[in-house]
Amino acid sequence: MGDKDRLQITEQRNSNTSDLDKLDAEAIIRTINEEDKTVAEAVSLAINSIAELVEAILPRFKTGGRLIYVGAGTSGRLGIIDAVECVPTFSIEPGQVIGLLAGGQEAMFTAIEGREDDEDAGREELAQYEITELDSVIGIAASGETPYVIGALKEANSAGALTAALVCNHNTRLKSLADYAVEVIVGPEVLTGSTRMKAGTAQKMVLNMISTTLMIKLGKVYSNLMVDLNVSNQKLQERALNIFQEIIDITDEEARDYLERSDYNLKLAIVMEQKDCSKEAAEYLLLAADGRLGEIIDRSEEV
Repeated sequence: MGDKDRLQITEQRNSNTSDLDKLDAEAIIRTINEEDKTVAEAVSLAINSIAELVEAILPRFKTGGRLIYVGAGTSGRLGIIDAVECVPTFSIEPGQVIGLLAGGQEAMFTAIEGREDDEDAGREELAQYEITELDSVIGIAASGETPYVIGALKEANSAGALTAALVCNHNTRLKSLADYAVEVIVGPEVLTGSTRMKAGTAQKMVLNMISTTLMIKLGKVYSNLMVDLNVSNQKLQERALNIFQEIIDITDEEARDYLERSDYNLKLAIVMEQKDCSKEAAEYLLLAADGRLGEIIDRSEEV
């Protein structure tokens, strides 16, 4: 077996793109686009694995556990993006979904590539979060061999947490350490070894699936509407108003009144209107329904 055959898939050359440097801009872009079309299909082959992982995370998260993404470089940055965006989209508390990046916050904006080779740093930095058996730790690494991420997963395993690997290669060290593995095999990159491209796109898609499905199962979505969004600015006030009126045939003035009385808690405002009740009564109803708006407004009985 030659050296080329031993290369990880993410490091192999792509025979479809060997003339990149000879193409004009449009042809390069078309080539990238053609390769990107294959990513969704690769992700579709991992759907069962993704679903199993979400089902395993759900009971832990519901009982106070955290979802923690760990990665280096592009993989770590994607974890941080998903973690940060869960807060405004679903009104979760900061710290419920966490992104841990090799090199820390500075590495979000400046490449600090050497840090990913430090397995002990992965262990030590995750240990600072005092991991418990309720937590779920997902190691994200296209290669599946990143020492920093491996160290973090070893620490998570020693604490009894659920562990998972999101990788773009077969039979990796990261997979061997994890309780659950999501392998998305996107093949060689357009630009050899540049896993910010297809591998990064695949990781972003999978992270979207994990966090969004988890939040839907937690009752933070009604139909396909973001009823638990954090209304923190004027744009989101208008979005909350529009969602309210998608669900209930109500005037702008009436909707704004309910939203103001609920401190722009959209779910509370909807329950207050539907059940003609106070904010406190609406809070009780939502608590009893485990936050599921449909359990309240889709019932026929009145309060």
